[in-house]
Amino acid sequence: MTTPEESGAPLAETFECAFDFQPGWVDLTLREGTRAEAQALATRVVDNLNPMALEIEKSAVFDDMVDRAVDLNDDVPTLAAAYYSEAGEALANLVVDSYGDEGVPRPGVEEVTPLLLDWANARVAGEPAISHLELPAGPAVRVQAMLQVKRMFGFGRKLTEFARYAVFPQDLQSLVVVTVTWEKVAMTERITELADEAVQTLRLTPRAAGGGV
Repeated sequence: MTTPEESGAPLAETFECAFDFQPGWVDLTLREGTRAEAQALATRVVDNLNPMALEIEKSAVFDDMVDRAVDLNDDVPTLAAAYYSEAGEALANLVVDSYGDEGVPRPGVEEVTPLLLDWANARVAGEPAISHLELPAGPAVRVQAMLQVKRMFGFGRKLTEFARYAVFPQDLQSLVVVTVTWEKVAMTERITELADEAVQTLRLTPRAAGGGV
């Protein structure tokens, strides 16, 4: 999601972001953003996998998790996660970002909705599904659509799907956006169910200026 350029400084607001994830979701948030940190995280997760359920080598799951963690944290999101099947296959990515500038009013639902459909390297295919939600974290607008994503070097496009939730927390000035993406369109019903369940558990807790909650 891209936002209009504003002259204000970035919003000096910090908050805790957490989910009560269903089994299968793996928190891939990196504090330092290094590959070594991603490898340590992946080691902890992979060591606890059920080897009898895996359909691919543990080493392949490990490599995927490391690469995915590094990639998802490239833009320093508030939180990053991925959903892995019991077989060890990554099915969906989830990223939480926050937006806001000092002295600039938070945009409303009508202004935010078209921004949720804006992608730097892709375009929406077909008519998006748009709905309004009342989440524990605050009112939200949800969009879901297919995407045509540019392939590397600009050769053709591939289809993927996404659901985005723009949350308007009552205790924060920031706009919080949860983005879930996946490529296996045949799994759309299951993944959207998982995504909707996850955002229902989203907790956004402001931190005091000194770092406390």
